Amino acid sequence: MNSSKPLALAAAIALGLSLSACQQAESPQAPAAEESATAAPAADNPFFVVSELPYQMPAFDKIKDEHYAPALERGMSEQRAEIDAIANNAEAPSFENTIVAMEKTGALLNRTAAVFGNLAGAHTNETIQKVQAEFAPKFAAHQDAILLDGKLFARIKALHDQRDSLGLDPESRRLLERYYIDFVRAGANLSDADKETLKGMNAELASLATTFSQNVLKEVNASGVLVDDVAKLDGLPAEAITAAAEAAKAAGKEGQYLIALQNTSGQPPLTNLTNRELRQQIMAASLARGARGNEFDNREIVARVAKLRAERAALLGYDNHADYILEDETAGSVEAVNKLMSDLAPAAVANARREAAEMQAIIDAENGGFQLEAADWAFYAEKVRQQKYAFDESQLRPYFEIDNVLVNGVFHAANQLYGLEFKERTDLPTYHPDVRVWEVFEADGTPLGLFLGDFYARPSKRGGAWMNAYVPQNGLTGSKPVVANHLNIPKPSEGQPTLLTFDEVTTMFHEFGHALHGLFSNVKYPQFSGTSVPRDFVEYPSQVNEMWATYPSVLANYAKHYQTGEPIPQELLDKVMAAEQYGQGHATTEYLAAAMLDQKWHQLTADQVPTDTLAFEAEALKAVGLDYAPVPPRYRSTYFSHIMGGYSAGYYAYLWSEVLDAESVEWFKESGGLKRENGDHFRQTLLSRGGSVDAMQLFRDFRGRDPEVGPLLVRRGLDEPVGSK
Repeated sequence: MNSSKPLALAAAIALGLSLSACQQAESPQAPAAEESATAAPAADNPFFVVSELPYQMPAFDKIKDEHYAPALERGMSEQRAEIDAIANNAEAPSFENTIVAMEKTGALLNRTAAVFGNLAGAHTNETIQKVQAEFAPKFAAHQDAILLDGKLFARIKALHDQRDSLGLDPESRRLLERYYIDFVRAGANLSDADKETLKGMNAELASLATTFSQNVLKEVNASGVLVDDVAKLDGLPAEAITAAAEAAKAAGKEGQYLIALQNTSGQPPLTNLTNRELRQQIMAASLARGARGNEFDNREIVARVAKLRAERAALLGYDNHADYILEDETAGSVEAVNKLMSDLAPAAVANARREAAEMQAIIDAENGGFQLEAADWAFYAEKVRQQKYAFDESQLRPYFEIDNVLVNGVFHAANQLYGLEFKERTDLPTYHPDVRVWEVFEADGTPLGLFLGDFYARPSKRGGAWMNAYVPQNGLTGSKPVVANHLNIPKPSEGQPTLLTFDEVTTMFHEFGHALHGLFSNVKYPQFSGTSVPRDFVEYPSQVNEMWATYPSVLANYAKHYQTGEPIPQELLDKVMAAEQYGQGHATTEYLAAAMLDQKWHQLTADQVPTDTLAFEAEALKAVGLDYAPVPPRYRSTYFSHIMGGYSAGYYAYLWSEVLDAESVEWFKESGGLKRENGDHFRQTLLSRGGSVDAMQLFRDFRGRDPEVGPLLVRRGLDEPVGSK
């Protein structure tokens, strides 16, 4: 989470809006001594006291839906009282009685919100959704009451004005500066009348974002494609057909087959299905989500949110919402982001067209009699892969059994690089039977924290993959981290193995990179804990961790046949490595199209916001040369959850972070690869520092210089001139 939202964090978590594809939301954790004297016994509400479980892990076995609302209400009331006491303190402001005191507020609220916010995404239900909708405007008002408190800001400003003479250590000085910047950006310098206007905007935006996110989940579940004849599922693996039958049965359609959708535009079954009509039906259903004229239609919400954000930015003195957001990111400006993407777009589309030509050649050779469409891409890309590299994804999956990937791959790499040891804890309660818990130890046996893994998809879980912290590390209280990873892997039938696609393997390594960022946190203040860094920096460490998925010694350790235990054949392994860059034209184009949509929406002024959402989307893509029909945006506006949560004007962050990632991968390779000394250097200079140091300075401390774009261009195949073969 970007460290520019100090006291809004609990609200964001509780609404489940900041938990985007692979980003956690952090929440400050106040010490037990700060608990309200009026707290009810734990038996009445488990949130009212600090959990007695190891590492203060939430007592999921005691938490019930009816506990959330009372705990959130009391939590807001307690924090407001704590803030009032700070603002009205008769003593002159000091760093301890103002800034540190603020860091200690909100223990109950943050504790409750950390659980509620994640379950709103990971295991929701009607009750949670109702609480979510009810509390969205309440949290917006609570946040504004703090950030727009004139007396409180006066104390912060007084300290900021004399920061040079306070004798603060670097982390403390940065904390003071962050608070000042955050309050100013939140509107602390506005007139009273403008503050009231801002409060109304924030409340409406919170409600709209909640409705949007709930619509996305409901629409995913409502848009699944029913198939009445198993012959139409030709090409799907047997376990996928069984899962489709079980999904249909659960939906009251026994005897049929339900193809469930995920939140991206592309859908996994499109890779295997031989029935083109069914492929087209699935792709059409996917692209139509949120724009079908039903109760989950998000078109008006998208336009209204864009208008409100533009109006709010103008009120705060910015040209547009993107200008406001990017000022506080490492990119620094709208111009820098636009240049990065516009420089890459022509080469990306050119590569995608070259890939399409190879597929069209196969279609023509088979006398297909049609032109390649979006529904055909994954199917024929797999055929090209088989032609070029003589293997397909189905050959890989038997070597990617989930426990092998996790324990002998993800955990093994962390052991080799950082010395970590993992012990599964079956004695700790979880919120769903599929969730597993590991205790993590340093090489010398020192306890580091807890890691929760929630890997399977289910109707109660939103799409995508992400990490969150239930208990963030901080030195004020001595709290050790409790972090979790969430994926959406289809769960096989009872007794069947979970065999992953290569993309799911990479995602598992990626998300654990976020987990390491949280586990290794070693900061004093909750504000800076774990992934509390700019949006366009937070994906960087997790992207670096992906490199170990294909690192020879790691791959050899986990890629073993689930039945025989035989290692993946070297010949197949060589083909996987050779094919690693294949498909980058498609991958880069679909990503850039979504990132450009995000920027186009958020670089509008209020009077420029259109009423026709889909027409604007089409025009925006055409204007930047990304209107290539066979490659639709990874997310269309009506199901683009990132930009309704914490990634508004920030979806470019994955690419921006990848510049740093590609540079860092080169450093690891040049420095000897999977070596403990390399891991220790990365941990000490960057992973452990959270937001306590400027993000780009952290990169310089690790790499020894500023980043260069060259390694990224090579990785994505964008270093060749457009039009080259």
